Amino acid sequence: MNLSIADNEKELLLGSLKNANLKFQHTYPGDRPDRQPVHTVYGGANLFKSDTCIKMGEIALKSLQTYSPEFVTLAKVLRLEGHEELPGSFKKIEKLVRRFGKMTDTERKKEPGSLAYSVYHKIIHKLQTEAVEDFRIDFEDGFGNRPDAEEDETAITAANELAIGMKAKTISPFIGIRIKPFTEDLKFRGVRTLDIFLTTLLDKTKGRLPENFVVMLPKVTIPEQVTTLVRLFEIIEKKNNLAPGALKMETMVEATQIIMDDEGRNPLMRIIRAGEGRCISAHFGTYDYTASCGITAKYQTMAHPVCDFAHHMTRVALGSTGIFLSDGATNVMPVAPHRGKKLSSRQLKENAASVHNAWRIGYGHTMHSLINGFYQGWDLNPAQLPMRYAATYNFFLSSYDDAVFRLKTFVERAAISTLTGDIFDDAATGQGLLNFFLKAMNCGAISEEEALATGLTLDEIRSRSFYKILQGRRNKK
Repeated sequence: MNLSIADNEKELLLGSLKNANLKFQHTYPGDRPDRQPVHTVYGGANLFKSDTCIKMGEIALKSLQTYSPEFVTLAKVLRLEGHEELPGSFKKIEKLVRRFGKMTDTERKKEPGSLAYSVYHKIIHKLQTEAVEDFRIDFEDGFGNRPDAEEDETAITAANELAIGMKAKTISPFIGIRIKPFTEDLKFRGVRTLDIFLTTLLDKTKGRLPENFVVMLPKVTIPEQVTTLVRLFEIIEKKNNLAPGALKMETMVEATQIIMDDEGRNPLMRIIRAGEGRCISAHFGTYDYTASCGITAKYQTMAHPVCDFAHHMTRVALGSTGIFLSDGATNVMPVAPHRGKKLSSRQLKENAASVHNAWRIGYGHTMHSLINGFYQGWDLNPAQLPMRYAATYNFFLSSYDDAVFRLKTFVERAAISTLTGDIFDDAATGQGLLNFFLKAMNCGAISEEEALATGLTLDEIRSRSFYKILQGRRNKK
């Protein structure tokens, strides 16, 4: 057969296309398989202590056990699957809890309320072992504008406390600081705090940073603000003998101008590129953003439609780039209005009603974020932590069976297609499916053993890379 296209013509055309394809793949490598924390807890720098994260877990656990001493209450408050069939009287609840406790996981799954039981006990375990996944020592909104001498002293004290926590292993697995923004009014203060904090910390730790340390730059509106932080990082790294690129940063989506600039373009990708590989995530600032849209304080919530618009614009701009995205915070705190030891029955009921109402709001906001592909958010109070994990665990556990089927089917099909050499396309799609299980395992929703139902081995799961999984399986053929 005489073909119309000569080999040299085909090679020239496809060679040019290869360069374009590879450039696109470099820009959009897909979801990053690294661990992403499910939340970031913000706390004023003046209040930070080496054991802050431990104490937050204790407060969170006490709050959960006070207002939901067993799983049935939690199920009914949040309307979790099967809550309608659970008992209401104290004696019947007590009997059910004892009966569930004697069952195996397989037996319990057949019973109404089994999902709520699993969620409740996973929350307790999480609060006892790793209540805070990510903590940000806040020198911005959580600290406020104070005299320079006071902020200088706080930066030194907070750095010393972090050094103590590093040694005692009482800090969260992810941690960092939020400095003041690089606006014209506050740029000098932001730089000074960054310098004092890092110089003090590195002096105390003999040049060692905490694992997963990051600097949050708030209220970013132009790429030049990010570029400036990168240049400052280079100076600090050189002066303190840190490896080039050791310091990482995050940006915040807090103003309409970061969603659309004066030329009608979304500038987020340019802002990320200005980080020169150091910017690893973008966090949404609910209240600053809604304020920038002219929303009055009463209606500044995560559920406002303008937030969804910003989320979708951010997702479209940064999807498949490997940049982690985080939603904002719920401002309704699950804190009881009445305090003291001698409260009346009416006050106790009002306390429970108030906390449960805040639980429903926080749970709903977190579920909304998860459903829309934002697997991280902010928490501002330790009493919010139980609902962070309630929503996260419910999200992953209720989707577990479907996700197992999808990934198992994809693995089987991908194993066949890898024989043709189509590794990249398979890996890009498969990584997204694999990341569901990686995220679920990272936060404690499921165990590695439970992920084996996908047809993957533990070694394959621990590789965290679908590309490596496909390469390994093809090499075995």
